[in-house]
Amino acid sequence: MSANDDRDPLFRYDDPVFADERLLEITHLPGPDRIVGRDEQMQRVADALNPAIFGSEPNHLFIFGKTGTGKSLISRSVTKRVISEARRDDVTVKYAFIDCGEQNTEASIIKTIAQLVNEPAESGVSVPDRGLGTGDYYKRLWQAVDRCTDVTIVILDEIDMLEDDEVLRKLSRAGENRRISNSSIGIIGISNKIDFPDHLSERVKSSLSRDELVFSPYDANQLVEILEKRRDAFHDGVLADDVIPLTAALAAQEHGDARKAIDILRNAGRIAKKQTDTRVTAEHVRDAKEKTEADRFNELIEGSPQQAKAILYSLTILTENSSQKEFPTKIIYNQYKEIARRLDFDVLSERRVQEILQEQNFLNVIQSEREGRGRGRGAHAKHRLLENPSIVKKVLLRDSRLAVLENGDDDE
Repeated sequence: MSANDDRDPLFRYDDPVFADERLLEITHLPGPDRIVGRDEQMQRVADALNPAIFGSEPNHLFIFGKTGTGKSLISRSVTKRVISEARRDDVTVKYAFIDCGEQNTEASIIKTIAQLVNEPAESGVSVPDRGLGTGDYYKRLWQAVDRCTDVTIVILDEIDMLEDDEVLRKLSRAGENRRISNSSIGIIGISNKIDFPDHLSERVKSSLSRDELVFSPYDANQLVEILEKRRDAFHDGVLADDVIPLTAALAAQEHGDARKAIDILRNAGRIAKKQTDTRVTAEHVRDAKEKTEADRFNELIEGSPQQAKAILYSLTILTENSSQKEFPTKIIYNQYKEIARRLDFDVLSERRVQEILQEQNFLNVIQSEREGRGRGRGAHAKHRLLENPSIVKKVLLRDSRLAVLENGDDDE
């Protein structure tokens, strides 16, 4: 009798492909020995946070770089090592990791930080999910920080998505303004927009002294090494010899995105398992690349208004049917009017379409750049897709309202 004989037969208990799939999850924080090509950046983050080990205020730090270059990974990894070392000197360091893409209001950020660092038995306060105003959440945060920690490190991922940057000023000046007296706060801001600091309010710029660090993309060899260090996510012999080099090459085609490389490898394993194959091959990898790109784009546009999707669809059709990759707003607008008519949508003004395109650029769905028309003639914006148009089209057509467009676009 095997160990699984008395288990529910509805489920599988012997995974033929994965030995430990958790190693390929985005939320997985690898040990220092699995981190590749980031020694210099790791040291810079460590230098900024080093004072926290002794209970002193760390330096604030802004980190820039494209998606999948290790910004969040290194920030979390070094912070955890700081916490561990500080503990040896009886210094209590806590950290709060906030995804500003999901929580971008001042109240939600302060509430979450307070909940993460608070120990009600020590602070004497609770931090409810709702029912308090922003000012009251701040009061409870200061109490929690002062009574439960010596140092609090706040990591703000996608910091450029903040609705109001006032939270940065209040956090960075908490000690100076005597909101806290027994503790200190350090901020790590992470963004893929290197010009983000230029858009901060003057009050924040003057109060937030910080270091800055840029993460360059991984090259193909580094991606191979990153994936090799996750090979043990699979059973021995499951990966064909060309799987990891191909996965790395595909992920390196754009800008060396390690997150994408890991996603492709994981999806390749899942596809192989679904097809009851005992070996992951190059064919699985190519299928996984398409799935990974579609999933990512779907995440980006999830919750987008249907008018925005119609505008994106218009740009997609133009891209598919032209050797050009960039299109001015006027051309996109003319295509959009036809798409809106077919969908029975109200036609938005050209100004509003331009605003929506700018929003999509901010969200990294498309890329927009302004070009001069010549002396005295002003400038206009040109827009391009960041994903393969066939992937974009497939995802957009999942929307039931846009599905009617599935046939007949070739003649647009």
